[in-house]
Parts: sequence; structure tokens; C-alpha cells
Amino acid sequence: MSEKKEDRPMDADLQRIEQALMAAQKAVVPFMGGRIVSEKKAGGDPVTQADILLDKVLKEALLEPSEGWLSEETADDWSRLKRKRVWVVDPLDGTREFVEGIPEWCISVALIVEGHPTAAGICNPAAGQIFLGSRSSGVTLNGRPVRVSPKAELAGAKILASRSEVRRGEWKRFEGAGFEIIPMGSVAYKLALVSAGRADGMFTLVPKSEWDVAAGVCLVEAAGGQWEAAEQRRSFNQPNPLLNGLWVANAELLSSLKKITD
Repeated sequence: MSEKKEDRPMDADLQRIEQALMAAQKAVVPFMGGRIVSEKKAGGDPVTQADILLDKVLKEALLEPSEGWLSEETADDWSRLKRKRVWVVDPLDGTREFVEGIPEWCISVALIVEGHPTAAGICNPAAGQIFLGSRSSGVTLNGRPVRVSPKAELAGAKILASRSEVRRGEWKRFEGAGFEIIPMGSVAYKLALVSAGRADGMFTLVPKSEWDVAAGVCLVEAAGGQWEAAEQRRSFNQPNPLLNGLWVANAELLSSLKKITD
């Protein structure tokens, strides 16, 4: 009897994700290193031809007939709500950084099974990094196992912040809180760095969409960390894909981060 695709072992899903990310990484190379033309979407966010191409490459590499699709660059198809397995994708998270030549953008892919992130990959082509992980396998960075930082105290912690939020002055109230604020671009990339222990934690002060964070929170959980969203939301592939706030770290540090932002 042939194996049902939705019951495939997790390593097969991770292999699909890795292959898709490698295809996307190859596709984006011609757009790197030169002047990048961007346009404004309806909400004012920038979009480039690379965003559109990567969406197409990932969809062709990942999506099967029985699966759903939720991507920043694809019109939402609510049939995804009836699917057991759904891909939640941001083809290019951190487009502003991509356009400005700042190496803090990434390609983000998460597999959601019955509402829960089960496997994910995040690739930063500019930094030469591929983060892969699942609940059963843990997380690797370029093939080497990684874990979240064990730092439990807020004092001296390295906390990643939205570059845009810092520019707008929204983090000034935390400047005397005892931790180091590190401005950075893509939220998906920030989450990947936390999952690999390259920073101790992160939080965001503005709402984020599922495609921004699904892969990252999957990696963080798989690497031994925890995450919380406002309104105690824990599931993905929702009709409204917006999360109102996100905090990520190990369990002890996460509690401290929540307290200073409440």
C-alpha cells in the first residue's frame, strides 16, 4: 500500500523545504548586488520582481493538490482553511533591507499541519545561511545542530528589535532596561537567529502576519525555545492571519520580556 502524502515522515517534509529554499536561493541571485527596482503595494510596503518570482518558485517546488497555500505575494484562497496541511510562506521577508542592500532579509517557509507549525526553513542568501528544523529533528544552521540561548536574565541579554520600530523611537522606553537592543530587518530572520542562539530573544511591538512568523516560531520551538502572541493565540492558518504582538526566547527570559512590555 502506498503511503499517504499527508502522513509522510517529517524528514521528507524537511527535505522538500530545503530543496525549495535552494531553488529560491538560486533564483534570487540575479537580483543581488545591483540596483533593485521596487514598487509600492496597496498598504505602502515595497515589492520587487524578486518577491513575485520567489513566490512562483516556492509554490512550484512545494505545493501539492491536497495542500493549502498562504503567502504574502499570493491572493488568499480560503480553501486553505479546509486543508490539513498548509504552506505558509514569505517569499522575501525584509524587502526594504533587500532593496537597500542590507543583508537582513530572508526566504521563509513553514508547513502547518492542523493549525500547528511542524517543519520550517529560513534562508538568508546574502549571509549564506539556511536554518532548518522540525519538532522531531531539532534545528540546524547550515547542517550543524543549534539551540536557543540558555540566558535566563534580562540584564545583558541581546534582544533583536525591528529596525523600523527603533527608527520611529518606539524602543526608547526600553533603553534603561538593562538589555542590549539590536536593530535588525526581517522578523523571520530575527526569529531564525534566536532559534540558533545567535541572540537571546526578540519581540515586536506591531502586528505581524502569519507568513512573517510561522517558520520562525516553528524553529524556535524546535530549538527548545518558547513564543507567545497577544490574545494567547497558538494556532496558524486562521481566517485572519494577523498576530497582534509576538515575544520569543527561552521560558525564563520570555517571562521577563513579557513583564517589561505589559
